[in-house]
Amino acid sequence: MEKLKARFHLPGLTENMKLNYVIINMIRNMPELFWDDLEIASVYGAFPPSMWNGGRCIGGISSDDYIKGVMKLFNGMGIPLRFTFTNPLIGKEHLNDPFCNKVLKMCDNGLNEVIVNSDILEEYIRGKYPNYKITSSTCKRLTDPGRVAEELNKDYHIVVLDYDLNNKFDILDKLPHKEKIEMLADSNCFPQCPRRVEEYETVGKQMIVYNEHLKKHPDKPFRMSDYDQKTMSRDFNCPAMHKSPFDERKQPYHISPELIFNEYIPRGIHQFKISGRGSSHLYVIELYMYYLVKPECRAEAMFYYLHNLEKNGVIKIDNM
Repeated sequence: MEKLKARFHLPGLTENMKLNYVIINMIRNMPELFWDDLEIASVYGAFPPSMWNGGRCIGGISSDDYIKGVMKLFNGMGIPLRFTFTNPLIGKEHLNDPFCNKVLKMCDNGLNEVIVNSDILEEYIRGKYPNYKITSSTCKRLTDPGRVAEELNKDYHIVVLDYDLNNKFDILDKLPHKEKIEMLADSNCFPQCPRRVEEYETVGKQMIVYNEHLKKHPDKPFRMSDYDQKTMSRDFNCPAMHKSPFDERKQPYHISPELIFNEYIPRGIHQFKISGRGSSHLYVIELYMYYLVKPECRAEAMFYYLHNLEKNGVIKIDNM
């Protein structure tokens, strides 16, 4: 029986593009610095201004050449793009969105994947773009073990569990299809957060309104203050948004690298999502050093990572 590897899904296919490109190349060229049994399973996110995007807001506009370039960059290394089409507010009236359909047509090569939350959008994608592997999103907030088991028995490539189930091995051990389970390793939300669904809906509203603005006023800057605050729910604020990676590691649901290799992998659970869309580069760099690098090699890996990021124009380190 082939030994399972820890499969990590990296955040931000656009905003963290160079961060991800550099770390993937380091894993290939300097494997002695990284955990022995790991691989990068995907880079996830969406090309702006995708209306179907969920989880985190994204702004800007992506040209066709940019989309092709990012796809070539990662697909050329065998890494899928996994689109976060998890906006929970997508209705039938949004299915013909020209940009999202264009992205799926351009990237429809059998390698790339989609994460879904809306039943309407999932049915549409399955029917029109059957080559895409489909992931069930953590945004669904399924915490009842019975409902989670039902989800795992459906035709999904992967099911991302809610973070409140992390480290509850009495529940995890009874779930079917452990090879399809993906854990959100480093959520910074509070345990049993009562506002998580509201946050996803807020992001969904913002993505829809942002896209409608671009269609009506392509030359006018987008300002949230121009729109009805009740519609936008724009003042959503949560103390968890300001946590550091070190704060998150104090949470009861935190999954450490040691737990991954000593507890999860032996159980057959080997898919792990690292958060970081919308976070600072500094935040993401720390997460990559923590999850991907052997503890005794982190200082050396950090040096080479920062050096390579500087060479690629991602960061600037002034001479002292």
